This record gives sequence, structure tokens and C-alpha cells, in this order.
Amino acid sequence: MRQFLTIATNAFMELVRQPVFLLLMTTSAVFEVFLATPYYFAFGDEPKLVKNSTLAVMLLAGLLGAVLSASASLARELRAGTVLAVLSKPVGRARFLLAKYAGLIAALTLLTYVNLIAALLASRMAFDAYGSTDLFAVGVFALAFLLAYALGGFSNFFLGRPFVADAVFGVLLMCTVAFVVINFYNKEGESQTFAKGVDWRLIPAAVLILFALWILAGLALGCSTRLDMIPTLAICSALFLLGIMSDYLFGRPASSGAWWASVLYTVTPNWQLFWLADVLDSDKTAMHWGYVGKAFAYVVCYVGATLAVAVTLFEQRELS
Repeated sequence: MRQFLTIATNAFMELVRQPVFLLLMTTSAVFEVFLATPYYFAFGDEPKLVKNSTLAVMLLAGLLGAVLSASASLARELRAGTVLAVLSKPVGRARFLLAKYAGLIAALTLLTYVNLIAALLASRMAFDAYGSTDLFAVGVFALAFLLAYALGGFSNFFLGRPFVADAVFGVLLMCTVAFVVINFYNKEGESQTFAKGVDWRLIPAAVLILFALWILAGLALGCSTRLDMIPTLAICSALFLLGIMSDYLFGRPASSGAWWASVLYTVTPNWQLFWLADVLDSDKTAMHWGYVGKAFAYVVCYVGATLAVAVTLFEQRELS
């Protein structure tokens, strides 16, 4: 267990030290908040448009993060031959791969958390044609990122610590603090009831997206045992597109009794199960945690099967 935790922790820290991870976290969170600033003139549906857009950005950022992180965590080490140094110790290949997956999903969870903070803030900032941009929230949120980068630069210059990792954790801390501070005030800077206007239903929606990212991480890690980053990205993107259309492509023929459609419908991940934006468009106020629990059971089964295939591919991989 100690070896597993050590490899998982090292994999997590290696991922958060990647400049592309910090860039992806920053751009996705900032863009989500930016989506709540312009005028859309969507006939009263501006808040719904902002919420759906933030969830889409969260999913797309997670897809890129899963593929890039899996390639950086495994494919690059296989290509460089550093995996042999770890496997020369009494560490099995299955334990090594599962620990890499644990570090990968930890990094994706961190990325999704920051994006969730930005999405909740965007839901509070969204306005219709008769409203105005929440400049107070925009200013505080921008200041939080400036402070996070300043902390990373300070620790790097004076303490000799890695800038990217400290900046990532600085963004995590400062975004949380900024969210708390912003929700104590309205757009005019006057005190108000905490989190007034925040749509908390985005939390289960973000958890479902995180579950989808865990599946993508398993698929990307399995591909990274044999392929490099670009082929992995192509395969994961193709599976993502097929999964979005699986109800139409395979679900209808499967309901008609086609065996091939039933097989493909089972094998292909159905991403529509993790998309809760349609419920956000309704007037329902429940948090839908029962559905989240059922989706988690689906994720456990699918990820288990995916990792079993990945371990098999990794066991048969010639590392020398």
C-alpha cells in the first residue's frame, strides 16, 4: 500500500508541475467567468445559456486534461525508459498502472474543482437583457489569479520551489477565497445573504462530469500503454463523439433486437448519462444525488473493465 501511495503521489505532483496543466486550469476557469460578462439578448434564457456553456467548457477542459495528463504520466515515461527504473523495484505492473491512474484522477479532480468554483460564480453573475455585468466579481476573481501567480513567483524566487505546482495550489486556494468573498456582496459591493443567486444544482452536474472524466482517464491511460499523445487524443476524441451519439447510433437498433448494436451500445461509454444540463433548464430544485449514486455505480463498473484491459496491455508491453 505504501508503494501504491508513493507512486500515486508522485504521479499527481508530476502532473500539477506540467505548465500545460496550469494553463488549462487558468484558461478554462477564466473563460467560464467571462461567459457571464457579455450581453447575449437570448430572450430571457441568458442564465441557462451561461450554465450550459460553463459545463461544456468544464467537460472539454477535462477531456484535454485527461489525454495530456495520461500521455505525460505514462506514454512519455515509456518512451524515455524511466518506467524500467520503477519496475526494477519489487513493484508489479498492475500496481504501477493503477497508482498512475489514481494520481491522474486526483489531478483531474483538482481541475474540475477549480472549474466548478468558476461555474458557480458564473451562475451567480449571469444576467438577462435588463441586468448588467458584475464588475465587482470579475475584479475580485481576476485579483485572485494575480495573487496565485504572485505566490508561485515568490516561492520560486525566494524559496527555490517549482513555480507551476505552487501556482496551481495558489489558484486552488485563491479561487476558493475569492468565491467566498464575492458571495458576501452584490454587484454594487454591498453586503448580502451569502451565495444569493448561486445555482447549487451545478454541484451534482459537475460531479457527473467528473465521473465522465474518470472514464476518459481510464481510456486515455489504456491507450497510452501502446500509443503516444496524438493517437491517444484521436482515439479518445472519437470515443467521445461516438458516446455522445450512442443513443441514436446503437440505442435504437439495440431496442429493435440487433445483437451487434447491443454489444456496441454496452462497450461504448454513454456520455449523455453524465450530462445534467437539461435538468438545469427545468424548474426542479432537487440536487439529484440519487441519480449521481447510480452513475457512480456505472463508472465503477466501466472503469474497472477499462483498467483490466489497460493492465493486460501493459503486462504484454515490452519495456526494453
